[in-house]
This record gives sequence, structure tokens and C-alpha cells, in this order.
Amino acid sequence: MADNTTLSEVEHIKQASRLLRGAIADGLSDPVTGGLSEADRSLIKFHGSYQQDDRDLREERRQQKLEPAHQFMVRTRLPGGVVTPVQWLVLDGLARDYGNGSLRITTRQTLQLHGIIKGNLKKAIANMNAALVDSIAACGDVNRNVIASANPVESSAHAEAHVWAVRLSEHLRPRTRAYYEIWLDEQPVAGAQETEPLYGASYLPRKFKVAIAVPPVNDVDVFAHDLGFIAILAGDALLGFNVLVGGGMGATHGDAATYPRLASVIGFITPERLLQVAETVMLIQRDFGNRSNRKRARLKYTIDDRTLEWFQDELHKRLGYDLPAARPYRFQHNGDRYGWIEGEDGRWHLTLHIEAGRVDDRPGRPQLTGLREIARIHAGDFRLTPNQNLIVANVAAAARPRLDALVEEHALDGYRRISAVRRHALACVALPTCGLAMAEAERYLPTFLDKLEQQLDRHGLLQAPILFRISGCPNGCSRPYLAEIALVGKALGRYNLLLGADFSGERLNRLYLENVTETEILAALDPLLAGYAAERMQHEHFGDFLLRSGVLGATTQRAPA
Repeated sequence: MADNTTLSEVEHIKQASRLLRGAIADGLSDPVTGGLSEADRSLIKFHGSYQQDDRDLREERRQQKLEPAHQFMVRTRLPGGVVTPVQWLVLDGLARDYGNGSLRITTRQTLQLHGIIKGNLKKAIANMNAALVDSIAACGDVNRNVIASANPVESSAHAEAHVWAVRLSEHLRPRTRAYYEIWLDEQPVAGAQETEPLYGASYLPRKFKVAIAVPPVNDVDVFAHDLGFIAILAGDALLGFNVLVGGGMGATHGDAATYPRLASVIGFITPERLLQVAETVMLIQRDFGNRSNRKRARLKYTIDDRTLEWFQDELHKRLGYDLPAARPYRFQHNGDRYGWIEGEDGRWHLTLHIEAGRVDDRPGRPQLTGLREIARIHAGDFRLTPNQNLIVANVAAAARPRLDALVEEHALDGYRRISAVRRHALACVALPTCGLAMAEAERYLPTFLDKLEQQLDRHGLLQAPILFRISGCPNGCSRPYLAEIALVGKALGRYNLLLGADFSGERLNRLYLENVTETEILAALDPLLAGYAAERMQHEHFGDFLLRSGVLGATTQRAPA
């Protein structure tokens, strides 16, 4: 077991929490403050919520001797990213009644509601639950929302991948009744002895993320997760999965002991072994993960500290069998395919571009209203993508004209006109609500892309597909380390510029310039884009060109073939 002689403060909080109850219920009813205690701020994450504050107002409120403008974000648990129209309408209403009037699609294929004050938090979560949407384990030191290649009704293989995502999410869900007692007023059973059969009283050392990819599309960035499964197909038949372990994007500026890592491929399993293997991988991390230093508490560090060979031996010991060799696979890209796509059953699926995943109403772009109108008539469902976009899925051919009219009326048809780099861009929330943000991301994305597009247009590259991602801090929620061009926030108006990942999510980028301004970033990119325009080979992507031309030298890490 792990040698954790000095436990972190969060470990003590979890151990004393009575299986995630803490004093949350009392804190919610405390009228003196708009926030919760430090311990309960840690525990509420396990219930799918983060306490935040509006950092734009922080200094003004400090001068007025007021506490920060506390608010809460609630993240739903939606394995595989599937939402019914009825559920969408409920979440839309909650965003307008209790939140900041927007829904945000995340890179974990789920929805976040922002700006909920403490007095409305319980009502919002209870109303979500009434629509069969919960936020259990959407955050915290547990298995997070299981993501799967988007649009699972496109083929039988996608449908099976989604089924396994749902089954795995349920299998690894915490069993404590704390969520139901705090948010839904469930009465505890007198004398009952409650346990967590998988997690134990201390849960995991840190968050645990799982993704299921269906080649040839790596839309989930499967190598970025603690545990990944790559579907191996024969035609549309699912033969099984390659298993990947030890991926993760998080890092800390100035701390060389923290770093992004691509997951390692360790073998192949048939579908019926997926739940057992996933549980066993998670339990190894539970038992051996670092509980002293949270910055090094992810599975990637457990594997690197002890070696991949050690991990595979431990997995074999617990499973009672070795995994057969991984099967061949091939990814072509990791973005979304916009517009209408016909599924094998003759039904249609419309992928819409949602910039930075933010669904709201703005002048000339009433997208929240538009999707509300679509939800009112749509007989299929919605699919959230890990690239922050939305699919209106399972549409009968006869229903397409009416949906097309609503899409155009509410400015949801931007995917037809935007540049290629904008179609693939991702951004985390960052300021003003994320407490970890060092720089802007979501709010800065449109401005920076406007200027980058001017450069691309000047070099004849406006429709060249280039992966761009921006993160407000090195934790990497927008998966910036897998982008051909990435900005990672260092301070207000300053970023690290990283270059050179590939277009299929199988190679990390590397640091090119540190702590630079927008002017310096654009000046550095301009000659590189000019060289790419003049010297690229047929079908060569920008990141590959940077490596071939010697701009970046050797790669930092590439996924094994």
C-alpha cells in the first residue's frame, strides 16, 4: 500500500465526513454567510458542486468590507452526454431561474449551471433530480462523468460504447446516501450501518477520469484520461477494447514533478471484462495513490513512481489473468463533424458549434432560446460532445426542415461559416468564476481567434484545420497539451505558448515560449504559419509540420502504436 505518513488536509476532511455528509446541511441553512466552511467546500464537490465567487467583484467587495460574491456551480452526471428534450428544458429553466442564464457544455460531456446562490442550491439540485438528472460524483475524488464517443446512435458500435459508459458510471458510483439526505430530504434508516464497498471512507486520492473512444474518431481524447478504452471493431461489430492507463493533463507551473502524460496502452479485453478491469484499475489507485501530496495524487504519478511494469503485475495479481496484446487501431482526428450525418438506421444527427460550450442569449445570437424551441418539438435527444458542442440527435428525415429553420432563426448555424481553427477551438471557463484561473480563457477566446484568423487568412490558411486550445491555468481542463497551438495562462494577459501536438490526440505538444503577451504570441506564430503555408506537404497538419521542419526538435511524448 501507499506510504502516506503525512496525509493532506483533504484526506482528514474526507475521513471525518461521515461518508461525505460533513456539516453541509447546516451550512446551507446558515443565513450569516453566502458560502460554506472550508471543509464543506471540499465535500460539496463530491455532490457535483463547486463554491466559487465572482472575481471581477472581489476587490470592490473587499474594500466595502463584504465577503466575496459567493455562488455555486452545479455539474450534472450524464454518462456519454445524453440529454432528453424534457431534461434540457428543465435545466434551461433552472439556469434562468436560479443561475446566470446560461448552460455550459464541458469537455467532460456534461452540463454546468453557474451563478447559483446558496439559498437556491438545494432547490436547483432537487429539481434536477426530479427530471432524472443528478450531480452525484460529477466532481470530487471519485470516478467522474464517464465520457464516450459522441453520437452513439450513429452506428451499433457507438450505441454499445454508450451503453458501457452508462454501465460503468453506475458501477463506479459512490453508494453513500449523503446526496439523497442533503438534497432530497431522505431520512436515514435508523441503526443502518452504511459502507462504501469500493471507495472506503477516504474515497480516492484524487479525481479519476474514464473515456471510451470509437475509432477512427478520437473525439474524447482518450489518451488524456486515467483510464481509457479504445473500441476494436470488425465492421460495426464490437470485438472488445484496448485498455489505456495513466493519462492526465494537470500540471503546476514551476513544478517539474508535475506534468501532462499520455495514457499507456496495456492490452485488450472483451466487453464483458470492462467493468471488472475498470474497477480493479481504480482500486489499485485507491490503495497506492499519493494521499500526502495532492499535486501528485493522480494515477499517472502512481504509475511513473512505481513503473508501468509494476502496475501491470499488480493488475494481473488482482484480476487473476494477464491482458492479451492490444489490437491494431487508427485514429484520424479528434474534433467534431458538423452538420447533418445520417445514421445506419436512417435517422439523422445535426452537430452544432457552441463556442466554448456556452449556451446563452446574446444580441443577434439567441442560442439558449433557440435550443429551448428545438427541445419543445424534438422527438429524439441531445448529445453533448467532449469538444463542447451539441448534437440534435435521432431526427426523422421529415423533421429536418423545421429544425433547420429554428437553427437558422436563432444563429445556431455558425458552423457553416466559421473558420476551421474556430471549429476546433476549446476553452475552459477560467475567469471570473474559477478560483484556480490565472488568466482569461473562455472570455478571451473570441478575441484571440479574431486576430489569429487574420494571420491565417493572410497566409491562405483560414480553412486549414488546426487544433487551438486555451486554458486559464496549467490544470488543463480544455486539454491544451493535446493542441497544435495552445495557450496556458500564467497571469492576467500572459500565457505559455505550446506547439506541436498532432491532430488525432496521440502526441503531446511542448513549451515554445513562456510567460508571453498576445503581441509576442502572434509575432511568434506568424513566421511559423507562413512557413507552413509555403512548405507543407499534402495533408500535413500544422503540428506535424513543426516537427518535420525542426522548429520543435524531438517530441515530448507520443502514444504507443
